[in-house]
Amino acid sequence: MIAHLRRSVVSILVFTAVFGFLYALAGTGVAQLLFRHQADGSLTSYGSTLIGQNWAGTPCPGHPLGSCVFHGRPDDTGPYAADLKARVAGGDNPLVANGVPGESGATDLGPRSKVLLEDTRALVAYWHRMGVHPTPDLVTTSGSGLDPDISVQDALVQVPMVSRATGIAPSRLRALVARERQGAELGFLGSPYIDVLRLNEALARLVAASGR
Repeated sequence: MIAHLRRSVVSILVFTAVFGFLYALAGTGVAQLLFRHQADGSLTSYGSTLIGQNWAGTPCPGHPLGSCVFHGRPDDTGPYAADLKARVAGGDNPLVANGVPGESGATDLGPRSKVLLEDTRALVAYWHRMGVHPTPDLVTTSGSGLDPDISVQDALVQVPMVSRATGIAPSRLRALVARERQGAELGFLGSPYIDVLRLNEALARLVAASGR
């Protein structure tokens, strides 16, 4: 009996040490060595490239809010934005934002939903006020509520708006979009895409270089 107990205790201690500590430390070490940027959250000076952000409130002196930057999916914009009075954190706030617990996930509104129709109309009106003819992506939320990426076409339809607000020629903005275009994952998974955060960081550098 004592021998069996001893073997059990030793086995527990060995497996705890190997799989509870050594395996975790090895995984962390490999991640930090080979994929440090991703392991640390893919952070830049403006946020994480893995989580979409609400750009609608970006100050644009002399122009409507948000008109001087590119926008992502409307996961935290318009009818899907954070609302402190209603205790809604907003679609792009997966943990806690403005003191309100958030969540990730789709709206789960079906194609016959009157709420979905009203929300979509509100977003179409929002984009028309900004002088943009929106793509379907720009008036529908993403499946995760956290999507940081948009299609190339989603970015291109915003070029006239950004050009008016920043004074940067449309041709230069289209060239910027082309440079920020990412190919399909592994060359065949999905479609080419653009990370909105990286695009707006590149835009900020272009604006600074232009002295505007």
